[in-house]
Amino acid sequence: MPMHPEAERLLALLAEAGAPPFEELTVPVARTATQGFLELQGEPPGVASVVARTIPGPVGEVPVRVYTPLPGSAPGPVPVVVYFHGGGWVIGNLDVVDNPCRRLAAATGAVVVSVDYRLAPEHRYPAAFDDCYAATVWAAQHAAELGGDPTRVAVAGDSAGGNLAAAVALAARDRGGPVLVAQLLIYPVTDFDFGTESYRDNGDGYLLNKATMQWFWAHYLGALDLGDDPYACPARSNDLAGLPAAYVATSEFDPLRDEGEAYARRLAEAGVKVTAKRFDGMLHGFVWTAGAVPSGLAIFDDMAAVLRQATAG
Repeated sequence: MPMHPEAERLLALLAEAGAPPFEELTVPVARTATQGFLELQGEPPGVASVVARTIPGPVGEVPVRVYTPLPGSAPGPVPVVVYFHGGGWVIGNLDVVDNPCRRLAAATGAVVVSVDYRLAPEHRYPAAFDDCYAATVWAAQHAAELGGDPTRVAVAGDSAGGNLAAAVALAARDRGGPVLVAQLLIYPVTDFDFGTESYRDNGDGYLLNKATMQWFWAHYLGALDLGDDPYACPARSNDLAGLPAAYVATSEFDPLRDEGEAYARRLAEAGVKVTAKRFDGMLHGFVWTAGAVPSGLAIFDDMAAVLRQATAG
């Protein structure tokens, strides 16, 4: 399909701004540049409260931000969604996903716990994964304290955050907990493979470049040999059975499209209940640019529907 007019306008706006790609920047400058996405997100819906706090992590305190939705029609505890921001494990923070997390809480009626995990290259793999798994364990253990239901905990994330959510779902299965009801993966990084058709077709000029992903991976892994570690690269897992229900969203004009869709197919083949949706005409990162590409806001209703189905009964 042709590119969506909203996505075309966004690319034109970014080109007019003249911002260089992340791989041409130093890490500190790239992190500062990420704040520019805040201007593209639009006004979020209201929530009952947003509370910043820290929780115990594997090597120290991990900052989180807890979003409590406005009271819904159903009384009692609500689901809990633990959210991991995108940014190639190098950039991104709680602020850049503040708007999306408010939208997620409002759409799902769930308490959302957004995790400020350690970033590469200062903290290479598995630091981010370790923080995210620890935060998920904490959220499950403290769900009642947050007004949530400990039996209805899900993980979610965008891009590299989708990678972390998928990895945490694998680890929760492998380590005997916490029990998760869903994994909501937004255009996730699932494989270390730059030879897919979507990388060939969309690897340059569509917001997320192949060179940018190579820069992210290099910072995240450093000198480590990736091997077949599924917690770094979920697609390398030999066994996807027994995982929680999955929502996998991809964008048509995104180098990550094919690996996300391949992961969704493998989940389904393993017997996992999967809802997969390609956002035709869209670019990577539309959750961070909802004010500019409002057609992408349908993703929040999608995730709400999947979470409702996963938590029914």
